[in-house]
Amino acid sequence: MLSNTATTGATAVDWEDRINFDRLRDERLARLKVELDRSECGAVLAFDFSNIRYMTSTHIGTWAVDKLIRFSLLTRVSDPISWDFGSAAKHHKLYNPWLSTTSAEADADPHGPHHGAKRPRSESGARAGISTLRGAMPPDAGIAQGVARKIKRELEKFGLAHEPLGVDVIELPVLFALQAEGIDVVDGQQIFMEARRIKTHDEISLLTHAAAMVDAAYEDLYRFLRPGVRENECVGLVSKSLYDLGSEYVEGVNAISGERCSPHPHVFSDRLIRPGDPAFFDILHSFNGYRTCYYRTFAVGSASMAQNDAYKRAREYMDRAIALVRPGATTADIVSVWPTAQEFGFPDEEAAFALQYGHGVGLSIWEKPVFSRLVSLDHPEVLEEGMVFALETYWPSADGIGAARIEEEVVVTSDGCDIITKFPAERLLVAGRKYHAVGGDLPTLRSSQSHLNGATPELERMATS
Repeated sequence: MLSNTATTGATAVDWEDRINFDRLRDERLARLKVELDRSECGAVLAFDFSNIRYMTSTHIGTWAVDKLIRFSLLTRVSDPISWDFGSAAKHHKLYNPWLSTTSAEADADPHGPHHGAKRPRSESGARAGISTLRGAMPPDAGIAQGVARKIKRELEKFGLAHEPLGVDVIELPVLFALQAEGIDVVDGQQIFMEARRIKTHDEISLLTHAAAMVDAAYEDLYRFLRPGVRENECVGLVSKSLYDLGSEYVEGVNAISGERCSPHPHVFSDRLIRPGDPAFFDILHSFNGYRTCYYRTFAVGSASMAQNDAYKRAREYMDRAIALVRPGATTADIVSVWPTAQEFGFPDEEAAFALQYGHGVGLSIWEKPVFSRLVSLDHPEVLEEGMVFALETYWPSADGIGAARIEEEVVVTSDGCDIITKFPAERLLVAGRKYHAVGGDLPTLRSSQSHLNGATPELERMATS
């Protein structure tokens, strides 16, 4: 058996045991069925793309991720049923043989031993059907009511019409239509979140491969960074690197530099990077559905002492957290070694949310468990072997301009954890050209940048010589 964090390649071969996609599909569905059986629900209905993929192993690209148009149903007594664009449903029938279900409904069998004898009717689990396109369809077209009738038919077929139906996210017209059909709709998101909390062997392999692709993108970015490039150019470079390596979707690249580092704006701009700037990046992409959330911080040309000190603080908080990760530890244990919001300039934990932070990573970038002083101290979650999550730390520099942001993705093992984000982050890296000055190389740690109206150490030495 492979190590959980092996990256032997994503292409199937006959001479190595690599990612097994049949096993991935079977184990994900099995985990979801276990959680459904534990719940009060007779079935779960998914509109969220990540939950649909976990349940059905179908995908039509990311262009429709925000439209809530596809939906899938899993009952306690059937395999998944997925409604999709007609052409996509036809494609699923051809290429997704695991999408099959046998109904409890019966048809007359003309060839049976007795006239009118009943036999089960088998139906494909890939069917045409759409929702309201987030309200773009005319309300009087009856699309929402059509969705509700499709779901009610299946629940009645399997004898579950009077059981609660768990739903992850839903458009209000569809909710109202389900309720009008007499269906008891309840929160089903926790069923999916609990199933996805622990990753299978193949999920961990895919997450590791996705992180390895970001390792390579950071190598390209480190070589590219220099004064004169823009944040948006960095986003373009990283996106091309990842798509060239086989990324399915570059969800986002946060490129933050200079005075934009504090406070953290969480979005890139067209800012021109200058000598001595701090710059941090978060790279989020998907490989076969499995995401990354992966920060790194650089100094461009040189770093100020304040920026270097900020980096050391962020790294210290990261190392303290990682040292505690093992089965049986809790999210409260982890966040207890992180600073309070007030210690780095925020009035409360809600205002500072997602700066000292941790979250599960899988088919989406924010899954269970969550690490935050906002919730974890009072509502701790126990860490278990097979969890994969990202830990993020942040510290603003004392000069009020820069900041450091570090993130590591970890896999909880039987006796600790493995780190799957490998691009160097132990110390602050300086990117860009190395400058040669009279008397030797220009230092990469500099207290000023030729500000002749300031009392720099060099000017002080000249004044006293």
